[in-house]
Amino acid sequence: MAGRWIDEWEPEDETFWRRTGERTARRNLWFSVLSEHIGFSIWTLWSVMVLFMGPEYGVDPAGKFFLISTATLVGALVRVPYTFAVARFGGRNWTVFSALTLLVPTLAAFVVMEPGTSYTTFVAVAALTGIGGGNFASSMANINAFFPLREKGWALGLNAGGGNIGVPVVQLAGLLVIGTAGAAHPRIVLGVYVPLIVVAAVCAARYMDNLAPVRNDTGAARLAVRDAHTWIMAVLYLGTFGSFIGYSFAFGLVLQTQFGRTPLQAASLTFAGPLLGSLIRPVGGLLADRYGGARTTLGNFAAMAAATGVVIQASRTGSLAVFLAGFTALFVLTGLGNGSTYKMIPGIFHAKAIARGLRGEEAAAHGRRLSGAAMGIIGAVGALGGLAINLALRQSFRSSGSGTAAFWSFLAFYAVCSVLTWAVYLRRTAAVSARPRLGYAEV
Repeated sequence: MAGRWIDEWEPEDETFWRRTGERTARRNLWFSVLSEHIGFSIWTLWSVMVLFMGPEYGVDPAGKFFLISTATLVGALVRVPYTFAVARFGGRNWTVFSALTLLVPTLAAFVVMEPGTSYTTFVAVAALTGIGGGNFASSMANINAFFPLREKGWALGLNAGGGNIGVPVVQLAGLLVIGTAGAAHPRIVLGVYVPLIVVAAVCAARYMDNLAPVRNDTGAARLAVRDAHTWIMAVLYLGTFGSFIGYSFAFGLVLQTQFGRTPLQAASLTFAGPLLGSLIRPVGGLLADRYGGARTTLGNFAAMAAATGVVIQASRTGSLAVFLAGFTALFVLTGLGNGSTYKMIPGIFHAKAIARGLRGEEAAAHGRRLSGAAMGIIGAVGALGGLAINLALRQSFRSSGSGTAAFWSFLAFYAVCSVLTWAVYLRRTAAVSARPRLGYAEV
């Protein structure tokens, strides 16, 4: 695993970027997307497996929500160590290793996915799939180091969006199997992913690079933990990515439980929202590059609150068509918000470096150092939003047989995120103007 190491890397130097940097960065980006894509598919595997679990499995809706919540929780927790593994082992090396580890939960699910398996076993195997969620954190930390600040919104959005598409792709695979072979054959889905995992690992080994200037920096980690902006952005990312992954896990199960859809009907409707949310994520990064991440994020949270209002009304009246329209809008908006919030992270720390008097490559290097460390924390907290959504829906269905109460809580949280974005990054006050301007509206 010694791999290829690049000893000098200065993406903010435009001459370096034009000559060699851009070509190398883009090559690493494409194969990072492939590996992360497979990681997302394995992480959200149980959002598909529960559609195959008919009455013969003996698992009620609350139990199914707990299964997908378990995968979400583990995926959130492993994001922190995965972030710092890039600097410890190298981006290429860790991508190869993390891709190959996806074979463990996939093969384990292949073995146990049949009626008669104990619920405890299902929970343990669902927990194993959580390691796929860690691939996102290591991939984003790696790509963040490759690109200059002026292109981070686009690059991080494309990297994450390409990875997020793994969610609807595995759901489409489940739909195809249910529609052709029937709901009794979940192992076909699992069998398809085994060779894909191997392909992703081999491509990473052959075509990706390690960046020697990226070093594990415990000092940066401590600074990121102590910085208030790390936790503010974690809350905002909780609202965007947490919503995306939580809804992606739960959508098909909600359709089955609240609207009485069959596994085939649920699977045929589930994939569209995550697909649109994934495809639109790079657009969120581009909008943030052009208009400012904070402005884009604020408008996005306001729109998410409005779309949630539509979902609440549809849930109360039992209108499937309106429910689907509102949820589709929510998926699109979570994708836009994912792109804009992640653009804000490197921009905030770069602006703080400038406020300290740093300039040029020195400021850029400082910003990359802290933003790379912060991304692991922010990504982990954001993924916990998916856990919160699934637990809220589980409780709502247990207590009232409907998801309406949970949707009201989501609406309230989006309102909080809107106020927080405006108050911290857009509001102009005497207190703010008294200190060095950080240009947060432009991040």
